[in-house]
Amino acid sequence: MTLDTSKPVTGSVLVVGAGIAGIQASLDLAESGYYVYLVEKSPAIGGTMPMLDKTFPTNDCSMCILSPKLVECGRHLNVEVMTTSLVEDIQGEPGNFTVTIKKKARYVDIEKCTGCGSCAEKCPKKVTDEFDQGLRQRKAIYKPYAQAFPNAYAIDPTQCLKMKKPKACGKCIEACQAGAINHQMQDEIVEINVGSVILVPGFEKFDASKLTYYGYGKYAGVVTSLEFERLLSASGPFGGHLIRPADEKEPKKIAWIQCVGSRNEREGCGYCSAVCCMYAIKEAVIAKEHCHYPLDTTIFFMDMRTYGKDFEKYYDRAKNEHGVNFVRSRIYDVVENEDKSLTVRYANEDGSISTDVFDMVVLSIGLKPSSDIVELANKVGIELNKYNFCEAKALTGVETSKPGIYVAGAFSGPRDIPETVIEASAAAGAAAVQLAPARGTLVKTKEIPEEINVYNEIPRTGVFVCHCGINIGSVVDVPATVEYAKTLPGVVYAQESLYVCSQDAQAQIKEKIAEYNLNRVVVASCTPRTHEPLFQESLTEAGLNPYLFEMANIRDQCSWVHQSEPEKATEKAKDLVKMAVAKAQLLTPLYEKELEMNHDVLVIGGGISGMVNALNLADQGYKVNLIERTDKLGGIANRITTGLKGEDIKGYLADLINKVTNHANINVFLNSDIQNVQGYLGNYSTTLTTGQEIKHGVAVIANGGREYKPTEYLYGENNRVLTQLEMEEAIVSEDDKIKNAKNVVLINCVGSRDDERPYCSRVCCNKSIKLALKLKEKNPDTNVYILYRDIRSYGFYEDNYREARSKGVIFIRYAVDNKPVAVDGGDVIKITVTDHVLGLPIEIEADVVGLAAAILPQEDNNRLSQFFKVPLNPDGFFLEAHLKLRPVDFSTDGVYMCGLAHGPKTIEENIAQAKAAASRASTALSKENVKAESKIAMVNNKKCAGCGVCESVCPSKAISIDMENQVAVVNEALCKGCGACASSCRCGALNVKGFTNEQIVAMISAL
Repeated sequence: MTLDTSKPVTGSVLVVGAGIAGIQASLDLAESGYYVYLVEKSPAIGGTMPMLDKTFPTNDCSMCILSPKLVECGRHLNVEVMTTSLVEDIQGEPGNFTVTIKKKARYVDIEKCTGCGSCAEKCPKKVTDEFDQGLRQRKAIYKPYAQAFPNAYAIDPTQCLKMKKPKACGKCIEACQAGAINHQMQDEIVEINVGSVILVPGFEKFDASKLTYYGYGKYAGVVTSLEFERLLSASGPFGGHLIRPADEKEPKKIAWIQCVGSRNEREGCGYCSAVCCMYAIKEAVIAKEHCHYPLDTTIFFMDMRTYGKDFEKYYDRAKNEHGVNFVRSRIYDVVENEDKSLTVRYANEDGSISTDVFDMVVLSIGLKPSSDIVELANKVGIELNKYNFCEAKALTGVETSKPGIYVAGAFSGPRDIPETVIEASAAAGAAAVQLAPARGTLVKTKEIPEEINVYNEIPRTGVFVCHCGINIGSVVDVPATVEYAKTLPGVVYAQESLYVCSQDAQAQIKEKIAEYNLNRVVVASCTPRTHEPLFQESLTEAGLNPYLFEMANIRDQCSWVHQSEPEKATEKAKDLVKMAVAKAQLLTPLYEKELEMNHDVLVIGGGISGMVNALNLADQGYKVNLIERTDKLGGIANRITTGLKGEDIKGYLADLINKVTNHANINVFLNSDIQNVQGYLGNYSTTLTTGQEIKHGVAVIANGGREYKPTEYLYGENNRVLTQLEMEEAIVSEDDKIKNAKNVVLINCVGSRDDERPYCSRVCCNKSIKLALKLKEKNPDTNVYILYRDIRSYGFYEDNYREARSKGVIFIRYAVDNKPVAVDGGDVIKITVTDHVLGLPIEIEADVVGLAAAILPQEDNNRLSQFFKVPLNPDGFFLEAHLKLRPVDFSTDGVYMCGLAHGPKTIEENIAQAKAAASRASTALSKENVKAESKIAMVNNKKCAGCGVCESVCPSKAISIDMENQVAVVNEALCKGCGACASSCRCGALNVKGFTNEQIVAMISAL
């Protein structure tokens, strides 16, 4: 949607909901030049993620990956966080909305509150803790979780004794030395003016007590999946010690029951909640890791829906390496026994009834839309679907029926974290298009304190060791490590923090820098890959150069890899801290060089993803160069007529191509490919095969994927065997083979989920169902068979699956070790498959066979990978910087990805990811200058012999030989500080700033 620029445009955005989606959208917009109001109804931001133990498949601590985002969002000058607040009304039009917000009284002044907790200690009133899912109690004055932002307490007015009877209590007031508590605070109505609105309110959980046959609320051993997350969590009611809440006994056998409140029309939840299969697998795997004894874990399921990137591999590892049992079944009931164990009665595939006994049963509950946002949507006039989720406009990814209001995350349908983050960035990108004329008009500039001069000062090091619950503290003796750190030369202060990445811990670091005159800081916690920038920012705010900082990774390198050897892990942690301190003594201030930013963009690939990305960036005002290797735009979408929800793909594609080719800010290069790439963020130079050179600041890889050409099921030998794309083309062209077919067999997982390609191609199940419905629509008498391993109709695609069954489409499951067999029978193709119910082979005489061929990565991915210095995963798709939090970024700055280049996904998902990549790119493009890497190579000209070895090994092509002076010269803008040159220099002329030979030798000597 293009904004009417003749009307006033406000350069601010309202983001409703402060879970991971709200935080991501807010940061994208703030970094792109917009002011953001982030409104959250609870007392703290973070949403559901702080409740979780770990994430899959990376096994990262949920709070470890969220905390940097919380702190970054909380201290960003252009993000105004409004907690305990509800949006009551939205009036106006795109570019100029008036929003009414009710700020409910917190009864604690967040500007005064230090988060010390003295008030809660004195409060006599205990109530059920919603954050811990009712497994323990909190006080009437409380902070939702340890790392919460704001780091301030709130009073629950429904439980506070003084709120009910003013003279009844007041102990919190007496305990608060900051004078932050005020029981007289009143609710406040405020109005703000914004240009766009993004709705990301998250979800509500299904009430499992409605399904009485599972025994939830009746049997203490039956818990929900969220309750189990709190049982696993180090910050949970039992400190991560896995016990049965009822009697605190360690369970030896646990069952998970899937689809509780999902795929259930009677409860109004006919959709698949999309995330339950994966989080159940994760919980089963992590539960085993938590136990010091063999834990028996079983997951009862109907279809295993591990359709996301790398999810299938995680599923395989759970089965084959971790020993998780998977039972395909339907559950009848759960009954408690005299010893408090639980008997699960279930039906097997063949109809037989079995029972099994467990110590605990975990119900994998589904997701529901947030009730208060449904009320707001109805008031504002936003269209909802029959399940009360927001009905996003077709082929937009994030647009609602109300112009200027966007949706992302679980409010538009059940989503996992990567999809939620992608949609959040996509919504930010869509909003940025609307508000481009007002970009930068309302932003504030951060004032950095003058840097403390540490030259000639004796090193004074502060060491901060993270406990991180069981992530570190269950293996490493953190207090002993802190005491050891105090004895190290140069260390003047050392302390333990529960979560050193939290807001209050960051504040403590800054306080201690001032109090103890620290000029070096060492943090022993997790990986610098995700957390180093957070700590460096704290040093900057305290007046220290950010490069006077060193990290010791005692999580990945100690607690995670030495779980069974805590004493040795502790000794290793001490050694790592000792080495970090030794290096810190020799650290010197480093400075980032500012370079000019080229604001042009290179987009590689002219399919739907590439065109949507290009159009979004062009509409924001950036010049875009769109490269397409073939003679026309559209990519694989040229072969698709209708989408999985009936969308008119042909019409959409024609309109998109027209917009792109006629856009003043887009240059289209057809029949062109990449020949060479040089440069870095802000200053790339790309040469095309046509000889043209393009200068650009960022690049987006959207080169798509390709269809697998099967070697099985007679494909290529019999013209009645077609791929899904070929079958759709045959249906549209009314091919006689299709028109006259009496029996059609569709075979799923052809080339996917096997040893060669151990991933799910994501779209195939739903495409088969859509083709089956189309065949039934053309001729209701046609017999259509879908042969499958698991039906992965996630989200609202479950409706299509239900419709197909009601219209007589026959689904037959086959096992991976007993695949269907195709034999040429002359006029028919004989398909033999073993029926999963009868256990007997069935022969189908098919007139046409459709194969759900895998989605493959492009053959040139490896070449692009080398050009842009970005990695591929083992399957050949591009590897994102972080699966959960940076799903469209690379670790290489200035390069982004979207579409099938990232992995298999639907057209709608490709569109969302294309807009997300545009949003992420705009965070860089909106800057006037770019800062170059400071940890770069430096040459000692007196030692350099000009041999050229460094030039030959440099992967960034940042080193060249000055032939006149016979010395190596470093291009500081290109250098990434990898150290390949320094390690190969035979005369010791090369060093890397921040990793000098002297610093490394000091670490080794300390060890």
